[in-house]
Amino acid sequence: MYLILFIGIALVSYLVQANLQRKFKTYSRIPLTSGLTGREVAEKMLRDNGIYNVRVTSVPGHLTDHYDPTAQTVNLSEGVYSGRSVAAAAVAAHECGHAVQHAVAYGPLQMRSALVPAVSFASQWVQWILLAGILTVEVFPSLLLIGIGLFALTTLFSFVTLPVEIDASRRATAWLQQAGITDRSTQPQATGALRAAAYTYVVAALGSLATLVYYILMFLGGSRDD
Repeated sequence: MYLILFIGIALVSYLVQANLQRKFKTYSRIPLTSGLTGREVAEKMLRDNGIYNVRVTSVPGHLTDHYDPTAQTVNLSEGVYSGRSVAAAAVAAHECGHAVQHAVAYGPLQMRSALVPAVSFASQWVQWILLAGILTVEVFPSLLLIGIGLFALTTLFSFVTLPVEIDASRRATAWLQQAGITDRSTQPQATGALRAAAYTYVVAALGSLATLVYYILMFLGGSRDD
């Protein structure tokens, strides 16, 4: 049953990622009427929200866009930074949405930021501890329990991330329309691109939860054998 569940989640994850790539590729061909680049869209959204201490930078890679609250930078992938498309504008505005969250002390973002050090530590060790715990579950079940605790922390992080990403997209779509960056013909496309990106986080969170339940059942089974 769990094998079927994992295969199903993996298939859904693949389909969601493929849909995101397809939409981004399609919407990257649709130009903005304003002709603004992703960098210019980001800078305008920051200014419109009274944010002047955040820089917009270019980073290598494809869809590597992210906001760094420590360095106070909106980092846009090369295609988004210089792109003049609906997709570039949507991604740039989404990342600026995180900067706005930071500026207004948005609760879920603060919670996610507080979890980062612990999650970074957990991510480095969780797979090794889980592997050792699985191999020794019948003689030393506590090790698997420690691994489950670390994995639960990463699962919690995935779910805390959901409202952060959804809210950033909500702020982005509202501002794009309000600022006149998108119009009636391009607003649905920008919204669709951001919605497709949000689905990837939903699937990741559900997959993490399913895996956590699997490890818990494995621990309970090993404990009963004792």
